Amino acid sequence: MNRWMLFILFVVSSYYSGQAQVGYQKDSLQIKVYSIITYEKSHPQKIEIGKVFCDYCNDNQLTMLKGQAWELTYAARYAPENRIDDGKRKLALFIRVSKEDFKKLKDQEK
Repeated sequence: MNRWMLFILFVVSSYYSGQAQVGYQKDSLQIKVYSIITYEKSHPQKIEIGKVFCDYCNDNQLTMLKGQAWELTYAARYAPENRIDDGKRKLALFIRVSKEDFKKLKDQEK
């Protein structure tokens, strides 16, 4: 009896966890952005945003995405996995934006 309860609980929890992921992907966009942090003596000196992979974005949306990418890079500049002694560290960031909010940015420009 106890095994059956565990099995049913596992099946129900698997079903609901899969549904949450599908719903999140349906109503949001994921945009990839490259950023570069320049380090000197293990201290960050400069943050640059390299490329935003968004073919359908207008200027207002690109500006918002670059600003968000800069903030994320700034927050991660002292993370141990990102720090180097001297040189440039390249990061790939994924920014998720809801489709409704993204459309509002496009409409604001008009």
